[in-house]
Amino acid sequence: MTDVAYKLVDRAEWAQARAAGVYDGSAVDRADGYIHMSTATQLAETARRHYAGRGGLVLVTVDLASLGETLRWEASRGGALFPHLHGPLPVSSATAGRPLSVSEDGVMIFEDGATGWP
Repeated sequence: MTDVAYKLVDRAEWAQARAAGVYDGSAVDRADGYIHMSTATQLAETARRHYAGRGGLVLVTVDLASLGETLRWEASRGGALFPHLHGPLPVSSATAGRPLSVSEDGVMIFEDGATGWP
C-alpha cells in the first residue's frame, strides 16, 4: 500500500481539531462511520467529485503507520481500495497541511500558486 494518505478538510474544522488534538471527521465521515482518506493517486478524483467549487480547505497529509488497527483499506469507487479511519484522527498523525481551494471543474489550487496534484 502506501505510507501516507490525504484528507481534504474544511480549514475552520482543522483549526478546531488542532486545538482539540483530534479530528472527528466531516459530517459525511461521521454519517458513514469512518474518516474518508485518499492515496496520492486517488486524491485528484476525490477533489473533483466531492469538493469542486469549495474554498477554505486544507490538504492534510497523514502518516498511516501511526494509526494502527483503526486504519482499514476498504473497497470503494470502482472497487479501488481506499484508506478509511475507523476512529478519530489524532492531529499528531498529520505530517503536513497545505491550504487550498478546488475550482468549479475540480482542480486543486494551492495557496502557494501550484495547481493540480503531482
